[in-house]
Amino acid sequence: MLQALQQELDKRKVDGLMRQRRLLDSPQAEHIVANNQAFLSFCSNDYLGLANHPKLIAAMQEAAGLSGVGSGASNLITGHHRYHDKLEKRLAQFVEMPAALLFSTGYMANIGVLGALAGREDAIFADKLNHACLNDGGYYSLADFKRFPHNDVQALEILLKASTAKHKLIAVDAVFSMDGDIAPLAEYLALCERYDAYLYVDDAHGFGVLGQHGQGSLNHLGLKSPRLIMMATLGKAAGVAGAFVAGEQVVVDYLIQKANSYVYSTPAPPALSATLLASVDLIAQGDALRNHLQTLIATLKQHLQVSRWQLMPSITAVQPLLVGNNYETLALSEHLQAQGILVPAIRQPTVPVNTSRLRISLSAAHRVEDVIRLADTINQAEAVVQVA
Repeated sequence: MLQALQQELDKRKVDGLMRQRRLLDSPQAEHIVANNQAFLSFCSNDYLGLANHPKLIAAMQEAAGLSGVGSGASNLITGHHRYHDKLEKRLAQFVEMPAALLFSTGYMANIGVLGALAGREDAIFADKLNHACLNDGGYYSLADFKRFPHNDVQALEILLKASTAKHKLIAVDAVFSMDGDIAPLAEYLALCERYDAYLYVDDAHGFGVLGQHGQGSLNHLGLKSPRLIMMATLGKAAGVAGAFVAGEQVVVDYLIQKANSYVYSTPAPPALSATLLASVDLIAQGDALRNHLQTLIATLKQHLQVSRWQLMPSITAVQPLLVGNNYETLALSEHLQAQGILVPAIRQPTVPVNTSRLRISLSAAHRVEDVIRLADTINQAEAVVQVA
């Protein structure tokens, strides 16, 4: 087995698919120290620049002194702390849903929810560009797992119409993490009404960024329905860690009983929930941060002038630069790194073959000057980085 593992690793190197970890020696911010070097970073999902916010640091320090540093038991034993309960209620109120439930990560939320709400007699319909955890949740659920072409409403309707499943669940990203585009959620919700289905929306990259006061993609699109269930992560725009699922009270009550990744896991430390209570307040008051983020997006689109590579259409903080070839994508990323700028190279299987790209993540912590520097450096790189 060890020999087979090494052969697979060697093949990944040859194919330009080997992933590497960077060692971070600074707080998550627009300027970081990684591998003992200083960089201007466009790698983080810290979209509002809250990960190193002094109010959140103070909240965590105070809460750790009051609640300790560990939960100690699963939620259904003695692990559900008052801080967890307050945060669930605050999140439900913030996204205007009847109830919310905390999970330790977005991955655990997705596999837990899909596994609980869909089984052997049911069907899950998923966009082909969904995040890996939505796919894994679909496979683990044992439901009939159907995937449809990206944002293709007609293809989805054909699948729904043909399905004889007892229960139907559409599971999609709201903002696609590698493309930055927004799913046609209004059209999907209309299909739910027509074919008696429910819509599960992963809003990891919309929560805190889109909608009135950062309430997320559903608010951004003006969608409300008892058929909606949303998930959002708390380690991106919220700046901390964890995730929550929100929906009808009966859905949350059922998940408490049946979502294995909730029932059989120790919850995150209570101090994180206390910190997130402060984070939700900052998000709600963060219209200036979101306006600045939109200014940065417009600045990138204005100053990036390339012909060989293509900036994909996106109105969100995720701004992908499509390159195509694995080796050329890596070469561009390494060229930027040599100039003191970090932008990750994203390759298969995270994205489809021949669509490798740089995933430019903008944060409200960036300055306009930072984005202009990035655009100018990429513009100059076209003449330097060889076509693979």
